[in-house]
Amino acid sequence: MRFKRNLAAMTDFYELTMSAGYLDEGYQDKIAVFDMFFRRVPDGGGYAIMAGLQTFIESLEDLSFMPEDIAWLRAGGTFDEKFLTYLQNLQLHCNIWAIPEGTPIFPHEPIVTVEGPAIECQLLETLLLVTFNHQCLIATKANRIVRAAAGHPVMEFGARRAQGYDGAYYGARAAYIGGCGSTSCVMAARDFGIPASGTMAHSWVQMFPTEYDAFAKYARLYPDACVLLVDTYNVLKSGVPNAIKVFDEVLKPMGKRPKGIRIDSGDIAYLSKKARKLLDAAGYADCTICASNSLDEYIVRDLLLQGARVDSFGIGENMITAKSDPVFGGVYKLAAVKQADGSYTPKIKLSETAEKMTVPCLKQVWRLYDADGKAMADLITVAGETVDAANGITLFDPAETWKHRTYTGCTAKCLSTPVYAGGKRVYQSPQLDDIRAYCAQQVANLWDEVKRFENPHRYYVDLSQQLWDIRARLLEEMSQ
Repeated sequence: MRFKRNLAAMTDFYELTMSAGYLDEGYQDKIAVFDMFFRRVPDGGGYAIMAGLQTFIESLEDLSFMPEDIAWLRAGGTFDEKFLTYLQNLQLHCNIWAIPEGTPIFPHEPIVTVEGPAIECQLLETLLLVTFNHQCLIATKANRIVRAAAGHPVMEFGARRAQGYDGAYYGARAAYIGGCGSTSCVMAARDFGIPASGTMAHSWVQMFPTEYDAFAKYARLYPDACVLLVDTYNVLKSGVPNAIKVFDEVLKPMGKRPKGIRIDSGDIAYLSKKARKLLDAAGYADCTICASNSLDEYIVRDLLLQGARVDSFGIGENMITAKSDPVFGGVYKLAAVKQADGSYTPKIKLSETAEKMTVPCLKQVWRLYDADGKAMADLITVAGETVDAANGITLFDPAETWKHRTYTGCTAKCLSTPVYAGGKRVYQSPQLDDIRAYCAQQVANLWDEVKRFENPHRYYVDLSQQLWDIRARLLEEMSQ
């Protein structure tokens, strides 16, 4: 039997077993607070990029268990009819806060917070994590590569190497947020409004009797967008000379100028320099050179340091799979339980590993900016706390408490943005182009030391005094 794709069923089985237990215990109306956060930035970077919020919102818009889902669960024999009826009538009642897409984010701060009936919070866990873990990962990797390109356009070319259809589709979206200028994935370009890019493969060149014939046909078909792949046989002896010949004999009589050539193999630094000289000597100084072939941020950076005459980059597998560090590692942990009188009982998870201990309470994340708009530090507070940075604010490291600094002349902005209230959407997502522009602007607001690829400065994410006191009290109580 084939089932219609239904994201309500995109949940780990233990979410169902726990939820059935909550219902049996009478916890269906118990209000819980869960946070998603991550513990380390991929590739040892100084920051990550928030992405996936709009995708998550869309998955919640019609979230329900279908009759065939219920029938399948019933056939398994694990759950009673009371729980199956609950699932059949499931409706969202949660409050959800999130940091907006495109925002630089840092370890241990809640990037998504869900407050609502414990069962609903539990059932959303897997869907939430798979969405944000994937898109944050790809947006972060794309942003590293785009920064390495130092203003040269970067095209996302990874669809064929992605882990499945959704990896290609949503990965293209995340890469665009991270700063890529286009995608080769037609479906993503169509649905998200991302510029589409791509020219030809080596098979096109091989299909024709000669390389010249292949180039000439392409130039006649696409005279306004003629980019020729010149490394099928020999870049300098065949590819570039044949490209120039086609530019002269096909495009020039049409009154057209070539857009570029692409080099997909070999020593790109050397070949691009030689190709540039050939193109310039032939009168095509405006013809750009695109480089591709398993590039990443380090190769891109080195090419530019070596003086490669490359105008743009096509990046595939290393970006769409975040190959060098392919797990974002976001987790979803209980932070508080709401009592009948409206108060919250904070919850904490202990661990032998300090970094795996959680931060309790319903919380908010604030970012401190100096007078020039540079991001100085983040502050996690108990929800409802007032942050007054006008007269100076002292922050301290939650683990190494002797490290502290007073920030003056700062403004504080709350990043925790309401997305759902009582199960109803209250957030209007920006357009994707606006998210991309916002991401570039927010990254520019980070100090260069935070943006280093190797050994970046640690951006401080600290706790308010009130929150630190609550956490310290819980640790003391649980150690007795």
